[in-house]
Amino acid sequence: MIVLKTDEEMKIMREAGRIVAECHALIAKTMKPGIATMAIDQLVEDHIRSRGATPSFKGHLGFTASICAAKNDVICHGFPDSNPLVEGDVVTIDIGACYQGYHGDSAWTYAVGSVSQDIEKLMEVCRQSLQLGIEQAVAGNRIGDIGYAIDTYAKQFGYGNVREFTGHGVGRELWEEPAVPHFGIKGKGARLKNGMVLAIEPMLTLGEWLSYIENDGWTARTIDHSICVQYEHTVAITDDGPQILTAL
Repeated sequence: MIVLKTDEEMKIMREAGRIVAECHALIAKTMKPGIATMAIDQLVEDHIRSRGATPSFKGHLGFTASICAAKNDVICHGFPDSNPLVEGDVVTIDIGACYQGYHGDSAWTYAVGSVSQDIEKLMEVCRQSLQLGIEQAVAGNRIGDIGYAIDTYAKQFGYGNVREFTGHGVGRELWEEPAVPHFGIKGKGARLKNGMVLAIEPMLTLGEWLSYIENDGWTARTIDHSICVQYEHTVAITDDGPQILTAL
């Protein structure tokens, strides 16, 4: 069931989203070669708790960390570890914060030092695909319009567009209906209505889009070990158009 949020609920979700955005701002200042994702995990958890919220991911379905850390060929749901990041790595940090019972959710890919031009371009295209998807998140459109915009743009550059993991509704639950695939057919899928809140989170690769899951039951990697990047915002559908809740 798709749950529409009231104005009061939206106010709370804006604060949850702001807390997530603050975490990403802190990461942007500290990301450099030599830092470990475990240190980023602690930084994020400390900030979330200092703002009167709790990490959405910690304990969710048995996940043990406050962030998901996806380095290089990891698509999503990777665990932070104590290995130092090195020059040329890319790492996606996915963060959720639960504030007064409502979640904010946002992932961002960070370059560690300097990365290759191929990776820089992949990151640029993925960020733009997210923006194009958000622009379709207006009342009266359909879920397929979001995915169509993302997929059509990404295909121009020959990138793999991950299909096995999707965006989703956000609210009292971290993952709510509807699913938001990053591919689709114009005019198909659930109709978008004011009060819906969606996590839109395209994941693009330099190679194949297919994935496999490691033995930990969580970590998803590209099947050909090609680089994957991801950008995600929590977006509210309102009378004034799409509003990004996870941006400062």
